[in-house]
Amino acid sequence: MRWAAAALGLFLAGLALQLAGGPEWSWWALYLACYVTGGWEPALAGLQALREKTLDVDLLMVLAAIGAASIGEITDGALLIVIFATSGALEALATARTEDSVRGLLNLAPDTATVVTSDGVEQVRPAAELEVGDEVLIRPGERIPADGTVLSGASDVDQATITGEPLPVDVSAGSEVFAGTLNGTGSLRVWVGRRAEDSVVARIAALVEEAGRTKARTQLFIEKVEQRYSIGMVAATVALFAIPLLFGADLRESLLRAMTFMIVASPCAVVLATMPPLLAAIANAGRHGVLVKSAVVMERLGTTTKVAFDKTGTLTRGTPEVAEVRVLEPALSREELLRLAAAAERPSEHPLAAAVVRAAEREELSLPPVDDFSALPGRGVTAKVAGHRVDIGAAPAEFEVQPGCTPVLVRRDGEPVGLLAITDQPRPEAAEAVAATRALTSDPVLLTGDTAAGAGRLAEHVGITDVRAGLLPDHKLDEVEGMRSSGHRVAFVGDGINDAPAMATAHAGIAMGGAASDLTLQTADAIIVRDDLNAIPAVIELSRRARRVVTANLVIAGTFIAVLATWDLVGHLPLPLGVAGHEGSTVLVALNGLRLLRENAWKTR
Repeated sequence: MRWAAAALGLFLAGLALQLAGGPEWSWWALYLACYVTGGWEPALAGLQALREKTLDVDLLMVLAAIGAASIGEITDGALLIVIFATSGALEALATARTEDSVRGLLNLAPDTATVVTSDGVEQVRPAAELEVGDEVLIRPGERIPADGTVLSGASDVDQATITGEPLPVDVSAGSEVFAGTLNGTGSLRVWVGRRAEDSVVARIAALVEEAGRTKARTQLFIEKVEQRYSIGMVAATVALFAIPLLFGADLRESLLRAMTFMIVASPCAVVLATMPPLLAAIANAGRHGVLVKSAVVMERLGTTTKVAFDKTGTLTRGTPEVAEVRVLEPALSREELLRLAAAAERPSEHPLAAAVVRAAEREELSLPPVDDFSALPGRGVTAKVAGHRVDIGAAPAEFEVQPGCTPVLVRRDGEPVGLLAITDQPRPEAAEAVAATRALTSDPVLLTGDTAAGAGRLAEHVGITDVRAGLLPDHKLDEVEGMRSSGHRVAFVGDGINDAPAMATAHAGIAMGGAASDLTLQTADAIIVRDDLNAIPAVIELSRRARRVVTANLVIAGTFIAVLATWDLVGHLPLPLGVAGHEGSTVLVALNGLRLLRENAWKTR
């Protein structure tokens, strides 16, 4: 990054001096320094490839830049150097940050664990040394050190990092728990079922690394044809110089013709035909709250044929809310029931309690004082409110609420008086965004670790018919791989750590940036900074428009190259005219690509 930044700074300084009419030697010196700082690494990479008997575009671009300088067009050469140095640096930075985030994922699990020996003695050991069959004690607020099964105790556990489920899960004897998840208000004794390296959170990290290594790297058009084009161009240049000499041609004339051919046939215009539209599209998307990490990603987004959505934090807000307040005691009004429940729940730290309190605050209800509050892990809360004993906890099976909601029963003095339905609310723009996505691609898919009931209710609301629920991270990855195997180019949209493996293996990974984990943000190819789902179809449409502009530019650039190269081969193309044609095509395709900076290039439906 430092070398690329230095090259860019030197280029801008040289350009400023040149435009200001400074001494020629001064801006030439700055441009040459730009060549060195930005060009040494691609030149080295090109020479290493040459040692392996391949010729890549890095070396070709360096040669083209040197050729441009040799005929006085050093500005164009320096611009090529800056483009290649910057793109290479950004790719290296993204790779390094992803590796750091994967290492950070493994830190979710605590470093130590409290092991209870067979004679009841508590010992603190490194979590990495836990063996299958060990018994560990997890106190309130601690992270669980290993995958296992609860032996005794009851609590609520936040498993969002693993399953993506928005609400804490009540666990008791026999429940499965996962390393890295957060224990709530109760104490648990857990039988260790897996070693640290085999835990679900470790498998997530391994899946992300493996997907990053095996995911096919989509290449820009020029990179796909670089080997054949490079060899052909170099061979033609050498032949154009050497063959006339064999027949007695003048050395200077042969060199000039070969140099002219190298300039007009060099892929400068092709590179600039590709990069400016994609970079302009990236800038336009950035203005509208979408961070696209590279030109390769912008090109790739437009080929999407199917979009897979996560549920919690993606199509929904990711925080529980009260969806229904049902009065069971006729003498009690709806407002009185909500006031009673919110007052009892206010001292609690449970997310469901916070949802009840928020519902009362939205309706501007004044809450009475509370006495004798206590929370029973896995069973709810009890308190004395306005002289009445109020108990709030999970509702028995006979109390039903709308599908996908968590039923909470409110008792006053032991009698049921009300029922609250709590759920994760969908984003207001979700249905519109899903419809717009369907218009651009095939039917979208919902992939979630949530229950089938919760997923089905949301899917019906937003208009998704293909629902796959109860998925752990590796199952989501399998679903994405299955869709890719059937021929789809899948864009996966998510926000949690549990989404990272699927995001890494998808054709394009898109993260909701508001509450996304560090690993998700680093794994994603694009980030929706403003958490607006409508940006997803908009950026896909922008990418497709950019691809159409790139195609048009390649036709223009290819036509100029073909005409000028043929002229030089079969006739006599004056060097100044060749340079003018080459530069003219470069300027033309660059200006055409910059049209994507206009506001109307970003379309929301």
